[in-house]
Amino acid sequence: QVQLVESGGGSVQAGGSLRLSCTASGYLWSNTCMGWFRQAPGKNRVTISIVANDGTTTYADSVKGRFTISQDAAKSTLYLEMNSLKPEDTAMYYCAAGAGRCPYCISGNCGANVWGRGTQVTVSS
Repeated sequence: QVQLVESGGGSVQAGGSLRLSCTASGYLWSNTCMGWFRQAPGKNRVTISIVANDGTTTYADSVKGRFTISQDAAKSTLYLEMNSLKPEDTAMYYCAAGAGRCPYCISGNCGANVWGRGTQVTVSS
């Protein structure tokens, strides 16, 4: 059974950087799609970035140009490099994986084969 564990969260000042990691244990499917999501207090969980099995990446408009998603060669660790952080980036960040279908969050409805437990990112002004 696949498990995902996020790490790397913390507290930074606006303009700072953090690098999140998501380590997968267990057997990953051959057609895995993975992504990063975040949820601020009182708000829906939203999609931040996705990396498909073929390496195609997508980003939410709110983080384009500031965040970069990547994986290690074995695809066992997912990263999110976050630069130029803003107070509005404050949230719990989750990674998720899907088999054959990318994980998603649409208007509060989210789906994935497996979710991590999250890591908190707090950005102060």
